[in-house]
Amino acid sequence: MSLAIIGCGNPNRSDDGAGPAVIDRLHRESLPAGVTLYDAGTDGMAVLYRARGLSHLIIVDARAPEDAPGAVYEVPGDLLQAPPPQSLNLHDFRWDHALYAGQRIYGADFPKFVKVLLIEASTLELGLTLSTPVEAAVDKVVQDVKAQAKRYGEGLWQ
Repeated sequence: MSLAIIGCGNPNRSDDGAGPAVIDRLHRESLPAGVTLYDAGTDGMAVLYRARGLSHLIIVDARAPEDAPGAVYEVPGDLLQAPPPQSLNLHDFRWDHALYAGQRIYGADFPKFVKVLLIEASTLELGLTLSTPVEAAVDKVVQDVKAQAKRYGEGLWQ
């Protein structure tokens, strides 16, 4: 059994960097054995390859701005997986496509337990800093992921 936490997003587009910010902060924390951290950026193929062979997976990403910047949504991965578009451009292959393809390609060698944490963005404009509500949400998600990793380490996340 192994757990990976994968942060997705573009830190050059303000709040889209929420996933990588969570991973950066988790690198400074004490996590149980068997937990690995990855910053996949915007590379859906990296999610596909990093998830292979895992039993558990948490993906953290920003979601498009609506009316609640900084809100955190936890969604089971199977509800968000989507078939990849018919495209020759790998930039079109996102983590939701990786979840879909990974289940079909790797079968039992792909995580059975997948959670996705989405942080609603305030802005996706070019910029290197997170907005105030997303900064606060990143801190909240770090604490939540630490708690989930602890439960995993204790064998309580099945």
